[in-house]
Amino acid sequence: MSDKLVRPPLAYEDAEFLNSPEARSVRMMSEYLKPLRQFRKHRIRDTVAFFGSARISQDGPMAEYYEAARGLAGLVTKWSDGLHHSSRRFVVTTGGGPGIMEAANRGAMEAGGKTVGLNIRLPFEQMPNPFITPELSLEFGYFFLRKFWFAYLAKALVVFPGGFGTMDELFEILTLVQTRKLHKEIIVLLYGSEFWKEIFNFEALAKHGMISPEDLNIFQFADDVDSAFVLLRDGLTRLYLTPEGMAEPDIAPAIAHTRNE
Repeated sequence: MSDKLVRPPLAYEDAEFLNSPEARSVRMMSEYLKPLRQFRKHRIRDTVAFFGSARISQDGPMAEYYEAARGLAGLVTKWSDGLHHSSRRFVVTTGGGPGIMEAANRGAMEAGGKTVGLNIRLPFEQMPNPFITPELSLEFGYFFLRKFWFAYLAKALVVFPGGFGTMDELFEILTLVQTRKLHKEIIVLLYGSEFWKEIFNFEALAKHGMISPEDLNIFQFADDVDSAFVLLRDGLTRLYLTPEGMAEPDIAPAIAHTRNE
């Protein structure tokens, strides 16, 4: 028997424990608190979220959407960075992967702004793109916490053509708005009306009583970068740059800044 005693690791330093089923709640809290810390550190108050397919490339058959996302993100970033605030407003945020997400992060970076990537760890397809601000490239294991940060910070949502993931994110926000679980006004912009009207017959949902006619006012369509930017700029100005909007508190006010303990 060795005379030297080995001190066991502290629970929060024990990798085997942290990856165990018993520590699932700790992992969940970590995916809430780490983004909160980074957003506060970089003074990010709110975001404009861009959703869209990871499969649309710069030189593929739907390349016009890539360039549109890139251009629109650049315009939003130049405008928001020109606002005189102590915190960063309307920061372009994406799911952090390739395709439309890459295009939006790229446009924001090329415009000289900070840009956020909320990546999800998957067994295929999804790796962080190189245009995200490094300190704001965040990796999630849980979809619901990633969705929380999208919904909680976004003042506007721009949705480009996409597949199951894009539809999931879009209808999550539409449901939160419809059921008034999102305690703020949010601009929802569907880019590419021809695509969206082919994929979904929103009017038929209202016709058959599945949604209320006024639910069709939750979102708008745009078909070019300039008109999309005007809708975003004017809507965000009206909703959030008035004296009432400017008085809105910072993110997660109930959680106080603390020292390491």
